[in-house]
Amino acid sequence: MSEILQSAGATAAEGPRERKRRATRQRIAEVGQRLFLTNGYEATTLDAIAAEAGISRRAFFSYFKSKDDIIFFWLEADGANLIASLLTTSPDVPPLAAVRDVMVKHIAHYTSEQMMAVDNLMLSSASLIARKQAHYAVQEQALFNALCEVWRQPERRPALRMVAMVSIGAMKIALQAWREQTGPRKPAAKFLRDAFDSLKTAL
Repeated sequence: MSEILQSAGATAAEGPRERKRRATRQRIAEVGQRLFLTNGYEATTLDAIAAEAGISRRAFFSYFKSKDDIIFFWLEADGANLIASLLTTSPDVPPLAAVRDVMVKHIAHYTSEQMMAVDNLMLSSASLIARKQAHYAVQEQALFNALCEVWRQPERRPALRMVAMVSIGAMKIALQAWREQTGPRKPAAKFLRDAFDSLKTAL
């Protein structure tokens, strides 16, 4: 899923030093991603990542605090792509429908094989499982902030908070159902759309 990492782009005000640091961080993340998916999380050492990325073990800690941080670098970059798409939405669209459409379109970019590889990786470590749950709260806050950027009326904020909460909930339920399915595998995007349809019916 190297396309996830493409979102960590340069900013207009970024100087040569910042660009070099960003490029190095990106390279470390790409190397870590490849080694994790090839060899597994536990079998991939910091020494192996550093050597493959062309840096020292000591230098690694100037960019990431742990192996976990490499994985959440991907997730944060992926989430930033989703938020960027949501920010282009017209305020004439109902917020829940806008979030549904953006999420479904976003997840449809990934194949079942790509998603399964990352899902298995996230379940391979107790520390990753714990941080994944905390990451959902970060996603919810980022989603709420984006909703408030598009639908700016202050009186709408309580409803937008609920949209953010139920949207993340729908995503969690959809991914669990996708993971636990049997028989010919259906894409995650279908489970996500079904989850939002069930939410709309229940409301």
